[in-house]
Amino acid sequence: GVLMIDIDPTVDFVCKMLLGNPKHSRLTIHFLNAVLRPVVPIVEVEYLNPINEQAFEDDKLSILDILARDHFGRRFNIEVQRTSQGWLPERLTYYAATQLVEQIGEGDHYQNLRPSIGICLLKGRLFPDDPYHHQFRLRTVGNVELTDRLEIHTLELPKYQVPSDNVVLTDPQDEWMEFFCGAQGRTVETLRKRLASPVFMEAIGVLEMISKTPDQRRYYQARLKWELDENSRRFAEAAAREESEARGRAEGLAEGLERGLERGLERGLSQANIQQIQMLQGVLRLPQSSEARLVELSLEQLQDILNDLQVQLHRRLS
Repeated sequence: GVLMIDIDPTVDFVCKMLLGNPKHSRLTIHFLNAVLRPVVPIVEVEYLNPINEQAFEDDKLSILDILARDHFGRRFNIEVQRTSQGWLPERLTYYAATQLVEQIGEGDHYQNLRPSIGICLLKGRLFPDDPYHHQFRLRTVGNVELTDRLEIHTLELPKYQVPSDNVVLTDPQDEWMEFFCGAQGRTVETLRKRLASPVFMEAIGVLEMISKTPDQRRYYQARLKWELDENSRRFAEAAAREESEARGRAEGLAEGLERGLERGLERGLSQANIQQIQMLQGVLRLPQSSEARLVELSLEQLQDILNDLQVQLHRRLS
């Protein structure tokens, strides 16, 4: 029968099975060379956090990004971002910088730092322009490079233009985009025709294996469910935060108005008291207090002075 692929390769667990799996290092090497196009191609990788197939069940929320190192010591961090998360550029920078910092121990030399390269596959859009692939390095605006030790790549899947079925793909990076964007919902046969490189036979094989292996399939479903829950939790949190901010603003406004009224009333009373004090001092032919001095007194102090002056006036009149 016709075998339809019903596994989405962008689910973190599937991506890890494809690109974080010592059994399939050929896929990781091909993917890294396709995205980075290094002058000297990468020929071997060592996984710093390989997938542990035994631990699927207990390992519900293990970090499923992919950390690897090549024979030049360059560090790679590959991850998929399926949900729209705030502060993603900052997080990617932090991860890449951490991979850089972790290389240096006491007494090590900076010249031993190897490049740290982050690659993020995104199910959403991050930048408003058209290209789906962005490469970030530390350069001046005029393109003078400071160092190649920190590098971040983003691959925005929604921006990839899927070519029509009869177009043969020749660019390896486009082939991977085609695989991540279009594998689910296609038959194995169609996909093999579209992606003729032998490496994709192996990648398609991984998707087939996940769909046929009960444990892996169950874990795949669990990751999807977790993601849905996570999304609705985030949505609910954001809504609650917005509501409490709005309430806070309304309460703050009301309190501000009340405080403003109180303060205004107090200022008005003080002003009235000051005028009366100066007037009474004039009537009683006493040296007049300057406004500057009176303004600094509290309402109580002003009222005390005023009472005192009224008593004096009363005495003089009686």
